[in-house]
Amino acid sequence: MDPASEPERAPLPPALAAAVEDFLDMSRVEAGLARRTLSAYRGDLERFARWAGRRGRAAWTEVDTQDVVDYLGDRRRGGAAEATVARNLVAVRMLIRFLLGEGELRRDPTAHVPAPVLSRLLPSSLTPQDVDGLLSVFPGDDWRSLRDRALLELLYACGARVSEAIGVRTDDLEPKLRVLRLHGKGDKMRVVPVGARAREAVERWLADGRPKVTRGKRVPQLFLTRSGRPLGRTDAWRRVQAAALAAGLRKVSPHTLRHSFATHLLEGGADLRAVQEMLGHASIRTTEIYTHLDREHVQGLHRLYHPRG
Repeated sequence: MDPASEPERAPLPPALAAAVEDFLDMSRVEAGLARRTLSAYRGDLERFARWAGRRGRAAWTEVDTQDVVDYLGDRRRGGAAEATVARNLVAVRMLIRFLLGEGELRRDPTAHVPAPVLSRLLPSSLTPQDVDGLLSVFPGDDWRSLRDRALLELLYACGARVSEAIGVRTDDLEPKLRVLRLHGKGDKMRVVPVGARAREAVERWLADGRPKVTRGKRVPQLFLTRSGRPLGRTDAWRRVQAAALAAGLRKVSPHTLRHSFATHLLEGGADLRAVQEMLGHASIRTTEIYTHLDREHVQGLHRLYHPRG
């Protein structure tokens, strides 16, 4: 029987299902994707995982290019619209690239599958005024306020992914806190500058907040919970959400601060290659999306100040 014609509620192979959950967790916490988007990705990925399982694939390492091509063909023959087929491919491709970044795969079975032509959405970002408001909502001197202020300042000052920020260890900090080592996807390390305000926030957390939760224990991670354990991605995401709520902002995630970091640098005249390096993008094409935002900013200035704007 054709794998695509069997019931959609067949059990998911455990290894395939576990990777889908890891990808969705990363997409929710790091990328801040909306619930509806995550639900769509779940449906697409579970459909493919069931199809692959019925074809005898028990792990993502067993999925090859022909599987992807055949699956998309089955979806078309089943009456799926071309836009739906394109979305299915995008979902599988995003999961595969996540697994490549995590070091769980060494090859991309979607690499030679023709990419759908899809409109590319501009990343959302905050205004500098919004960022100021967001970074001012934890004025207290208690350990939690000191930690959360340092975390938010670091996310914005360095353009760090949330997983990179919570992964910072105390030995990643240069003595004068002028630069910071971030460990990105695939454990690639990069060095990024730390601004004065972020430096001050981290120093206060190290001096007045962190010792209250370590209680003399040696813990390598910079950001910790009340019990002295490393701060998790979900914990960090919730603290950003709490700050956004207090600042009267909506739809703010850790990734919003990363987007804002890149946008504000380009609007200030930073070189695209430098921004690429600070973001840890492997390809300049990934960073180029921000040039659209920068172009809109420049056009707005032209309309505002040019006598014939």
